[in-house]
Amino acid sequence: MAKHQFQTEVSQILHLMIHSLYSNKEIFVRELVSNSSDALDKLNMLVLTDEKYKGINFAPRIDITIDKEAKTLTISDTGIGMNETDLVENLGTIAKSGTKAFLEQLSGDQKKDSKLIGQFGVGFYASFMVADKVEVISRKAGEENAYKWSSMAGSEYEIEAAERDSHGTSIIMHLKDDESEFLETYRIENIIKKYSNHIPFPIFMDKEEWVAPAEGEEKGHNETVNKQINKANALWTISKNEISEEEYKDFYSSIAHDSSEPLVWMHNKAEGSLEYTTLFYVPSKAPMDLYRVDYQSGIKLYINRVFITDDEKELMPTYLRFLRGVIDSADLPLNVSREILQSNKVMAKIKNASVKKVLGELAKLAENDAEKYDAFYKEFGNVLKEGLYSDMGNRERILELLKLNTLNASEPVMFSEFVKGVDEEKKEIYYITAKMSLSMLKNSPALERFKAKGIDVLVLNEEIDTIVFPMVTEYNEYKFVNVTDAKLEESEEEKKEHEQKAKEMDSFVGQLQNALGENVSKVETTFDLTESAVCLKIDKEDQGYMMAQMMKQFGQMGGDFPAPKPILQINPNHELIKKLSDSADMNLIDDAAHVLLDQAKLYEGETLADTAGFIARLNRIMAKAL
Repeated sequence: MAKHQFQTEVSQILHLMIHSLYSNKEIFVRELVSNSSDALDKLNMLVLTDEKYKGINFAPRIDITIDKEAKTLTISDTGIGMNETDLVENLGTIAKSGTKAFLEQLSGDQKKDSKLIGQFGVGFYASFMVADKVEVISRKAGEENAYKWSSMAGSEYEIEAAERDSHGTSIIMHLKDDESEFLETYRIENIIKKYSNHIPFPIFMDKEEWVAPAEGEEKGHNETVNKQINKANALWTISKNEISEEEYKDFYSSIAHDSSEPLVWMHNKAEGSLEYTTLFYVPSKAPMDLYRVDYQSGIKLYINRVFITDDEKELMPTYLRFLRGVIDSADLPLNVSREILQSNKVMAKIKNASVKKVLGELAKLAENDAEKYDAFYKEFGNVLKEGLYSDMGNRERILELLKLNTLNASEPVMFSEFVKGVDEEKKEIYYITAKMSLSMLKNSPALERFKAKGIDVLVLNEEIDTIVFPMVTEYNEYKFVNVTDAKLEESEEEKKEHEQKAKEMDSFVGQLQNALGENVSKVETTFDLTESAVCLKIDKEDQGYMMAQMMKQFGQMGGDFPAPKPILQINPNHELIKKLSDSADMNLIDDAAHVLLDQAKLYEGETLADTAGFIARLNRIMAKAL
């Protein structure tokens, strides 16, 4: 017998399972039956596709056994099984994405933590919610030796040699004294019907049934019968009008390991040149690993109801990685490899059609149920935006699904509604983007001329916005124009007046330029400002700027290229600029130039590199004014 230490994260999960006031303990049955189904799925695929497993007898079944005297509940399967190495890797460690993040989010508030635990999905370790000791006896398909894993939770587990007649796994739970409800046949059967009715393999359990008296007998009698207690038909293969809402929800909880209800689902059967079925769910809450590079795909691929993979991120685009569900194709070979899958024309067509279907259903949701769509967008709106640079073919569909802040609206509006207010002659969609608070960005000096003319602007303040929107150039016949590049109409009189004032400012502009030196690309006069004295503009010819845009295009945020030098724009109509331009005090102008530049940087949400210098200059200017 060999003793092993649990991985730290496993010990923490076990502690939660044992001590949390989990309000929905029955899900341990769902989790273990789901694991058994996965083990059967894997063996089924290997028997059909791998020469090494061709001779193995595949007789899929899951058996649930209750022993009231021993107070044990056992769930067994005839699946792939595990050897000693598998037991250590699968039961002694957690490789699941987001485990650390999940543990860090726990607050100690049992009510809140229970919800998090349900969202995380706890798999095998859920057994410790009801059992003080768990034993696992397993034998891997194609191998002779069986092993027994056992633990009373805590920090360690043991593995020793065991006996088992054939391949598969049995999980024996020694139930706690106060968990006797799970020793009742009717209770377990109800849980199976609720969560696992559509597991595609039969689940058997011994049941006592009344047998009517035979001919010549006076009385009937009770008899223990081993019966199948689930339907064992893959839900996605059933006609939509034959599936109840509850069945859809229960199947979701089974495949997504999520105790929350799905927000919406989409069930589609395609017939014709390609035959396939898809059933996709949108969770009500974002998965823990949504923003992790090593996120777990939520889509299972089947071929004629034979499970192929649930670990292929190419099945759907990354910006739809929140989806859970199945794709079942009749036109792919069973022995399809990952490499073939990624380049297969059939899979590409299924993927393209599925993406359009999902985006179309989301559009219907936005139109028909604003409250539910708001809930969806709150969780997944920023992920959806990633499609703007990764899925050019569906860019317009994705844009129409976005809810964005605008200059004139107090709440986010659907992009499709915003476009209705765009000038039909110019067809220019103006936007501003920067990573800062929404209120700060709405008060950017760059928006003053738009406020003055009553023109609405998309105000995009999320980090993802700064990456994707500079790459979005058009929508239908409309052009996207950054506010700094927008040319708003002005009369001939205004043009002449502006030219005259700019000329009058030439000398002062030169003084500011000399004072600031290498800190700016240049100083120039602008008539776009109506309230502010100054603002910054990026020189798009600057090498640093061009390099930054290239890096963003390739999804890289780092780089050792120099930051672009800004252009400082001054407002000749502002009282401060007027007074400074009339001053002959060169020391004042030097201090003011640096303070104005820092002021403009603060407007942009930047942190000042030389705070002490800023304060000293400001104090000198104030002292002269007093």
